[in-house]
Amino acid sequence: MPYRHPAPQPSQKTPRPAKTQPEPVTDTQNPPLGLAALPQTAADLVLLGDLTGRYAAGSYSRLDHDGHVTRRADRQGLSEHGHRITAAIACHVARAGGTADHLTRLLLHPEHEGGRHARHIALRSGHSRALTYIHRVWANAATVVSTTRALGSRHEAYEVLAALRDRIETTPWRGERGRTALRVLRAHLNFAEIAGGPLHHASERQTAEEAGISRTTLRAVYELILKPRGWLRRLRAGHGREGSTWYLNDGNNRCSRASSPSHVRTTQFPPDPALEEWPTPETATAADIDSTVIGRLMGHDAFTHHGLGSSALMIISALHLRSGQTVEELVGSSSVSRATAYRTLRRIAVHGLVRQDGQTWALTPRTLEGIGVPTRASRSTPGGVPALGWDALAHAYGTAGVAARRKALHSAERAVYRRALERLADHRGKAVVIVRDGRKVLVPAPRADEIPAPWCAPDGSVLDPATGRRAADWRVATDGRLILITSADQRSYDELAAAHAQALSEWESAA
Repeated sequence: MPYRHPAPQPSQKTPRPAKTQPEPVTDTQNPPLGLAALPQTAADLVLLGDLTGRYAAGSYSRLDHDGHVTRRADRQGLSEHGHRITAAIACHVARAGGTADHLTRLLLHPEHEGGRHARHIALRSGHSRALTYIHRVWANAATVVSTTRALGSRHEAYEVLAALRDRIETTPWRGERGRTALRVLRAHLNFAEIAGGPLHHASERQTAEEAGISRTTLRAVYELILKPRGWLRRLRAGHGREGSTWYLNDGNNRCSRASSPSHVRTTQFPPDPALEEWPTPETATAADIDSTVIGRLMGHDAFTHHGLGSSALMIISALHLRSGQTVEELVGSSSVSRATAYRTLRRIAVHGLVRQDGQTWALTPRTLEGIGVPTRASRSTPGGVPALGWDALAHAYGTAGVAARRKALHSAERAVYRRALERLADHRGKAVVIVRDGRKVLVPAPRADEIPAPWCAPDGSVLDPATGRRAADWRVATDGRLILITSADQRSYDELAAAHAQALSEWESAA
């Protein structure tokens, strides 16, 4: 039959298996990234998921607009937790030299617990939506890995911090906002040195107390200078009792003029168009200061905004590093304008902090010990922070007690925040307000796991409601819950640790 005769020709000319031949070649060019290529912690995260709860912190609670802690819904908390696990796996794959295809294979494997979030997206919204999500996470992880450096030892970490300190000290910090940014950055450098690497934890209140500024100023400096210019990157916002996670960079990014600090291009005199004068920056392109002096003095009351200020810090640190500088040299080394340099030098010279020798300026012999008062009582503290003289100077400027009041305010805010966390942890409902005899009476809502008062004995034991006798196997905890005392509760710490290790091993083997 002529109709059926041409039917076998397509299969004879171009068989289907021949078209699928290039796919194995592509796989050999880009082989799957095995779990053996990843670190042991990364392989465990892919296979077993977040066993220790490392990536669950802050996933199930958040701060509302009023600053109160609110609980996320279960679906939102699980989604946030799964996203953090996915991002961590993506970073591990990027550091191991993998690609987005390798990450996709690891996450979409049905036996890998670490890819549950990606597979849930594929099941709920489709495979293409899951691939888009994975590629977006991969792009962010590749950017993070390319802009950070893996430190193999603590010695390498201190080398990175030392190089970062040199870059901070040679970067011009122009304007009042720039000098404030230097104080904040130096505070984070102190935290990083304590943590042993660029990755560190710090809260806003802690940083404000270290830098000697308010939280409002701190947030402005974060958003306008340090983050846009690439000096700091917030990896995770703080939740609960944990501070934010920060990473110190070298500040290679350059922000736009709209987000740059004010007065970055100041001149001594306005330009004259007739003479074709164009505005040029007074300060040099590189500074030369000792940031250690700034780190030790910036938290004192004498260097607040209404005291000596940040300009005095810059000049004192520049003169401490290299004595005998002229005003023109100080303009470049301390990154202050000529007018600010003259004004600050006259002010601190009145207090005996600096002295003039012809055209050069230098610190007095004991400036950093007692504001230039050469007495036997003016001794420095073990940490290097002046203990005598700076307090009197703060009293003279009316700024004494600013740091103490700031710490007291932060302590009160922390206490309120912790009480909110405790109420959230207890799952207490809102209290009921009733009106009795014209007065409002606050009736706290009972908790579901609290026992009635008649059940509690004065010695902490539990009374049987049926017989009125003490129950030998029950106790009342300090939070009002019932505790059943059994023979298993009489084990020692070593027995409990061994039982926990055995249970964890059995659970991992079963998983």
